Amino acid sequence: MHKPSDEERSRLLEEIGPLPLRGAAWPRWIKVLACAVLILIAYQIVKTAMSPAGLDISPVVTGSIMLCYLALLVLARYMLVSETIISRKGISQTWLSRREVSWDDLHFAKFIPLIGGKRLVCFTARGRPVVFQAGTRELEIAFARISLVYRRK
Repeated sequence: MHKPSDEERSRLLEEIGPLPLRGAAWPRWIKVLACAVLILIAYQIVKTAMSPAGLDISPVVTGSIMLCYLALLVLARYMLVSETIISRKGISQTWLSRREVSWDDLHFAKFIPLIGGKRLVCFTARGRPVVFQAGTRELEIAFARISLVYRRK
């Protein structure tokens, strides 16, 4: 595998534009869809709880459902505020835990354009891939450029 030279990396960072490049990790329509689904689930929970069938539900089942719904709320909150940052040090994304890859550790990158958002899968020396999401057009373009420079040769 060929790792880009420092000159190639510098040229890439200049092509990306003024750094740091920051943007939402998830597209706006995905965020709206996630909120709509959460509202629909909440409506169904309340509707079921207020019906005669709701009286027959075990407290353990009710607690499990509420715990799962709270977990979905936490994930949705992180989707709403998550941010991807491309800097001179590397790529990072805020999430439940911070995802980071420095340019020195990056060996191979693959751009994956999916319907639900564009992703950059980064492979490091440790071998474990790190996935970053792009929610803005600028990040998508930067991800495509990064994958061209860090492709397998």
